[in-house]
Amino acid sequence: MPTDLPPVTRNLLIANVVVFLLQLLLNDQTSFALSQHFALWPLGPDISGTTSDGNVVDAGFRVWQLVTYAFMHGGFTHILFNMFGLYMFGGTIERTFGSRHFLVYYFVCAIVAGVAQLLVVHWFTHGFYPTLGASGAIFGVVLAFGMLYPQEKMMLIFLPVPMPAWLFVTGYAVVELVQGVIGTQAGVAHFAHLGGMLGGYVLIQYWRGRLPLKPKGRLLR
Repeated sequence: MPTDLPPVTRNLLIANVVVFLLQLLLNDQTSFALSQHFALWPLGPDISGTTSDGNVVDAGFRVWQLVTYAFMHGGFTHILFNMFGLYMFGGTIERTFGSRHFLVYYFVCAIVAGVAQLLVVHWFTHGFYPTLGASGAIFGVVLAFGMLYPQEKMMLIFLPVPMPAWLFVTGYAVVELVQGVIGTQAGVAHFAHLGGMLGGYVLIQYWRGRLPLKPKGRLLR
């Protein structure tokens, strides 16, 4: 397990924990003190009334929410799993990319995940509820690990069978897609997770010089 985290990974962990503690302090799960401004709300006009979850709120989409939602979480389990993923994989990817490029990568994954969630809610689910959590960005980080270190061994906590990183990541993506399509695990933004992976994949391919639009200098092989 990582013991010496590079600066961006360490500061992202601290920022997420600080925001979560602020949510607890403000009792955000019932008062929506932060969520109505900084969680990711659906596209369209502001709504004053009751959300799909039964909470009274006056909220609507703002462009900054595509960043701020990724620092908010819905409970201890939510932030625990996300920060564990960032702790386990963030340092390795930051050292591979360099801190500046890792920061760009992280927020690209978070933003693309948010856009994917907005589109799914707008065109398919039509609900009015907030999306929050770093999951989309974390899925992008895990994808990067699978692409850059495909033969490294990984395993699920509840299934301690080592498997190559590329297989782990591919399997995880397939499970997310299936669960998103059939609608299992209500309240989990499966397509945001997939959006984060898509954003990460495209950016890695760009940095490798494999897209029609080429970077000034190739970052990755």
